[in-house]
Amino acid sequence: MTSRRIAVLGTGGTIASRLDQHGAAQPVDRVGDIVVALGLGEPGGVGEVQVEARDLFVKDSSALTTADQALIVREVLATLGDSEIDGVVVTHGTDTAEETAYLLDLVHTDDRPVVLTGAQRPADAPDADGPRNLRDGLSVAADPEARGLGVLVVFDGVVLAARGARKVHTREAAAFAHPDGGVLGRVVDGKLVLDGIPAHREHLVVDPHDIEALRVDIAAVYPGVDGTALEAFAAAGARGVVLVATGSGNANPAVVAAVADLTRQGIVVGLTTRVDTGPVAGTYGGGGGGADLVAAGAVPLGTLRAGQGRILLLALLAAVGDPERVRALLPAYVN
Repeated sequence: MTSRRIAVLGTGGTIASRLDQHGAAQPVDRVGDIVVALGLGEPGGVGEVQVEARDLFVKDSSALTTADQALIVREVLATLGDSEIDGVVVTHGTDTAEETAYLLDLVHTDDRPVVLTGAQRPADAPDADGPRNLRDGLSVAADPEARGLGVLVVFDGVVLAARGARKVHTREAAAFAHPDGGVLGRVVDGKLVLDGIPAHREHLVVDPHDIEALRVDIAAVYPGVDGTALEAFAAAGARGVVLVATGSGNANPAVVAAVADLTRQGIVVGLTTRVDTGPVAGTYGGGGGGADLVAAGAVPLGTLRAGQGRILLLALLAAVGDPERVRALLPAYVN
């Protein structure tokens, strides 16, 4: 087997965490030390893979900012600027990995694989899952069969397309799933076994710096909600808001009125749902349902949920700018 060069970029997360004196997990390990501890620092660690590791930062992913995510994108793209690199693995906290993975997938046009992985249990836990996940991630990144699949989430032996991947459990090792399809395969005995390819991938030309200054927020719908949160986000300078509605994308007259007001102000409202699976649709009208929200200017986000819907709005606003053009383009990215 020809030697493969894989870059591992560390960002912290549980895979880099150890328990402190209070029993709380804190990210403290450097990714280079994680790689060496697994015996992966030299060629031959995973087949004939040469691993080159460096940290971008060491943080809990719940504390990441949009600027941190933009930095990850810049560094992945810069790493792939080296033609001798065959793939990239990003170690990342599980809380926000789905957002970073999708942002990377939107801008990643290279055939070489980019893999996100991490852990649910700290590095010093007796049943730590980070070592297996990192080994699996390296195996996938080094496998020629992964070329052209875009950005992948590799976790607990499962290989998922970035678009639509979601964290589905707070504690179990099987932390990620793709409720609306997108399971591409598994890692079996250290080998990638593919069952499919991504249903579709869309790309945007985005300067990562341009997303840092943009504000896109998320607002929830629940019984008795009014437009207060939407109005506050607009006042704070939001360029977009993702509305997490009920059912197939429903709210009430007060929310519909607030959405119409935001639309008049040039703020893009994306419509998603708190329901785990299924597409958003403007089905119900007359009482603040989805049809009323769409008429007020909200754009259904298909099967994308809040986190990735927000990322799509950020990327489109950065790439296009004009809110009317963003509204017009959104359906091509979600249907």
